Amino acid sequence: MSLTLALFQPDIPQNAGTMLRACACLGVSAAIIEPAGFPTTDKHFRRAGMDYLDHVDIARHASWRAFEAWRGPSGRRLVLLTTRGETAYTDFAFRPDDILMVGRESAGAPEDVHAAADARIIIPVRHGLRSLNVAVAACMALGEALRQTG
Repeated sequence: MSLTLALFQPDIPQNAGTMLRACACLGVSAAIIEPAGFPTTDKHFRRAGMDYLDHVDIARHASWRAFEAWRGPSGRRLVLLTTRGETAYTDFAFRPDDILMVGRESAGAPEDVHAAADARIIIPVRHGLRSLNVAVAACMALGEALRQTG
């Protein structure tokens, strides 16, 4: 098993496509938890991911419950990247089989996702600013996880 980037109910096809393109380039698998805010075959989604989408292993889950049923038996850790995280992503000890999850662009991740997470990490930003773009944040955290795990 390798590192996986999970997108919880993504809202913006360009961000999702960018994150999946990064997964393809970095050799990271991906998971999409539906419902997405757009059809995952949408032309904007395909445009952002370009022809890279053919080079990433994407597991699609019809719901949060279906995702948890898939994850549960594997025993893999769920690491949630959130503005409400407790640990800076650079201080967190990643494992090679972690599932790194990002929430919706419009609303983040709901309480049940927070409760299910084995860890909640944050990318510290300057005081008074909310957060980075979700695709930028995902790539920063993936880069750190890959650096640590080789």
